[in-house]
Amino acid sequence: MPLPRRFYLRPARAVARDLLGCTLVSRRGRAITAGRIVEAEAYLGPSVFYGEGGIAYVYLNYGVHYLLNAIAGPVGRPGCVLIRALEPVLGLATMARRRRVARDSPRLASGPGNVTRALGITLAEHGADLSAGRLTIEPPDRPRDFRIASGPRVGITRSAELRLRFWIVGNRFVSASPAEASRRSPAGGGRGRAGSPPRPVASGRRFATD
Repeated sequence: MPLPRRFYLRPARAVARDLLGCTLVSRRGRAITAGRIVEAEAYLGPSVFYGEGGIAYVYLNYGVHYLLNAIAGPVGRPGCVLIRALEPVLGLATMARRRRVARDSPRLASGPGNVTRALGITLAEHGADLSAGRLTIEPPDRPRDFRIASGPRVGITRSAELRLRFWIVGNRFVSASPAEASRRSPAGGGRGRAGSPPRPVASGRRFATD
């Protein structure tokens, strides 16, 4: 049973933390792939991330990587959560074939671009309802008996000091160590600006980036 819509109708920071341990499930034809969310980043106000909570926002970043975000909050309030890393739990052979890496590789679904490749997520999933359909997020399948750490987001310049990246401490599938995140945060352009985001999933006002 997927997470209900009310789960997402909260501030992005809270949604990002609470998504840790939940399972992202992708169904493409007969192939089902899934992974436990072990790393996520909250974004509080990018201009293109608005709409009703619980809707998938997928876009092509730098013309190379598809990125999956879950919109958070009610319509008219900006916020989303980038899914950065998964611990694979289902369909590992399919994920390995898509990624062209070994099925036991810690990089199988580590990093936001690898998440979408492993699960076969493309722009076709943009606007999908994460509480129903072929791309869903399910509640944790076991107790959330892990520690959560927070730190700066990766690859942004604006508001880089905000500790809005959350991950499960000690999980080998997390995409970047705290030290790596600190080194990488000041570099590169603001996230979402250099990519090619699709049209917004819902109408409404635009907001300044956080």
